[in-house]
Parts: sequence; structure tokens; C-alpha cells
Amino acid sequence: MKQRPFDRAEHAYRNDAFAELVKDAVRFFNGTPVLTLPPPVSFHGRGVYALYYIGSNKFYARYAELNRTAYEFPIYVGKAVPKGWRQSRTSDDIDNQSSELFSRLRQHHNNLKIAPNLNADDFMCRFVIFEHTGSDMISTVEAALIKLNRPLWNTAVDGFGNHDPGKGRYEQARSDWDVIHPGRKWADKCNGVPKTKAVILKKIKTHLATLGKSK
Repeated sequence: MKQRPFDRAEHAYRNDAFAELVKDAVRFFNGTPVLTLPPPVSFHGRGVYALYYIGSNKFYARYAELNRTAYEFPIYVGKAVPKGWRQSRTSDDIDNQSSELFSRLRQHHNNLKIAPNLNADDFMCRFVIFEHTGSDMISTVEAALIKLNRPLWNTAVDGFGNHDPGKGRYEQARSDWDVIHPGRKWADKCNGVPKTKAVILKKIKTHLATLGKSK
């Protein structure tokens, strides 16, 4: 078959209905109740979540100020899906229910408790559980929330959501988050050269100076 000349228009996909669906999911997310971290009751499901800071740490005083009357400025946005989810979507039937979302929030709380300069009780959370075919929207909604909110620990300070890379992979540097919030034992095993605390704090200051001005 003879190959046709390249025409970019033949490859570009657009669907305004899909864009509206994502916006609707974001609106639903923003209307969900804010709970303690972790939530007071365990539950099953996977989905998207956000963490909100309301404490007195001088690094993040701007977040506490903005979230004083309403939780509109997350410091971190993430997703929780089962292991191997990308390769094969798991079902929500009665024999295959997992608690990935609750477990992820509990894991974050445990990491925050380890950090000597943070109080884990100074964080709140909200989340959306995606079920059945709605699970296919998890990554898209997470990306939309990050783009909309520009959370500090997603954009200017990397590493909060990292896991132990495992034996044989400690040649990498400690993440920005682990430099300013030490305590995770596996992070101390990383042998690479990290950014200095001064450089990271400068990035935080620059980021927080714009927070709230674009909403």
C-alpha cells in the first residue's frame, strides 16, 4: 500500500467531552470532605488524594495561612493504585478489593512522623475513590490537580512520595525532601550528591512567593 504524505491533522485527537469530564472530576474532588491524615476509618479503594498543611513550620507558613479558612492549597497531590496496575487493571469485585488509597495515606503519615522538623498531625487530606471503569481516570485527574494547584512537594521539592529504591540502587542522591526533612533510613543509604539545603530552601521561597496569586 502506498504511503500517504504526512498530515499532522490526521493524528491530532481532541475531545471536549473528555476535557469536561476531567473538570467535573476535579470539581467533585474539591467538594469532598477534608479529613485527618490518615482518615479515622480504614476503607477499600484506589484513587487520587491531596495533603494540606496547617501547622507552624516556618518553611510552610504560607500554606497554613492560605488554608486557615478553606482547604484550597494542597502541599502534595498523589494517586494510589495496586501494584502492577499499569500492566493489568484489577477489578473491584468482592474477591479483589484492596485498600491502596488508605494504605498510601497511612504511609505518608508514618513518613511525616519520622521527620524531626514536622508534626504529622499538622496535615489533613481529601481524596476521591475511583471504581470500575472510572479507575482509568486516576492518572489523568492526578495530573490535572497538579497542573491546577502546583503543589510544592510535586513541583519545587521532589521526593516526598518516593519509596525505598532497594538494594543495589542506592547510587542515587537523596531527594530534596529528604535533605530538608531527614529521618527515612533508606534515604540515608543514598550515596549520590544531593542539592544543598540552602538551594532547596531558596526554591521553596521562590515557589511560595507566587502561591495564591494565580487562583
